[in-house]
Amino acid sequence: MSKLYIVASPIGNLEDVSYRAIKILSQVDFIFCEDTRTSLKLLNRYDIKNKLQSFHQHSGFKKVNKIINYLKEDKEIAILSEAGTPNISDPGASLILQVKKELADKVEIIPIPGASAVTTALSVSPWPADKFIFLGFLPNKKGRQSQLKKIIDYPFLIVLYESKHRLLKLLNELSNPEKENNKKIDIMIARELSKKFEQLIFGRPEQLIDKLNNNATMLKGEFVLLLRVNK
Repeated sequence: MSKLYIVASPIGNLEDVSYRAIKILSQVDFIFCEDTRTSLKLLNRYDIKNKLQSFHQHSGFKKVNKIINYLKEDKEIAILSEAGTPNISDPGASLILQVKKELADKVEIIPIPGASAVTTALSVSPWPADKFIFLGFLPNKKGRQSQLKKIIDYPFLIVLYESKHRLLKLLNELSNPEKENNKKIDIMIARELSKKFEQLIFGRPEQLIDKLNNNATMLKGEFVLLLRVNK
């Protein structure tokens, strides 16, 4: 039976990779990854010599079919995201669906757990995180405002991803529902998790806007946001 491994990679610190992940990446026939440059740094760090190929959200069905053909030849394949766990705001779900359709019980799909920005941020949450809603990146345009309006009615902790280019925009948008609905939104910004300049920043939307505007360094990097709406 062919094997398709879904391998979690470090979200920053390369030492966060598991022994099992290193073993699997060393033994598979091919590694398909979201970003070959980032993945090559990981492989070089652990002296893994393997055939690396790109597989990202723009790859299309041609690349999916290529992977399926390898699996039909009994090759062992690993899927590696740029950072974190594949399929969590990363490409991969379409591949798994197609594998299940075409190869059914002929391929064993095996998750190799590890780092995830979502669970890493939740692990340092000052609020109960036993129930949460993960929304990934909010839509850039269409549907964005309706999603923001829904956020204030969610009963659980909310987890979002945001880019440095849109962080202030999001905080400004979140400050409006506060005023309009007389509800308080507490936010934790987890910046550069597991990296050299890792930082946790807490506050209400307007407080965070002031902090970020007064310190441009805080606007650099990658961000996970936790939102708690006080009813």
